Amino acid sequence: MLVTRVSVISRKENTMDLDVTQDQLNRYELGLGLIQNIFPNLSGEEREFIKTGITPKEWEELFGVEV
Repeated sequence: MLVTRVSVISRKENTMDLDVTQDQLNRYELGLGLIQNIFPNLSGEEREFIKTGITPKEWEELFGVEV
């Protein structure tokens, strides 16, 4: 599923194709669980994107390390 978020750092709109359902996104947006429990199949980088809109590339450019 294509998920679009705005980066909290650059304010750029980014889109990633993630293995998630609309139901999972709805549960996360409603605060119905911890992100790692709602999206157990996603990597830390993918969960960070859902949470903050920061892409792995942007993270590395800013902090020099991977998520």
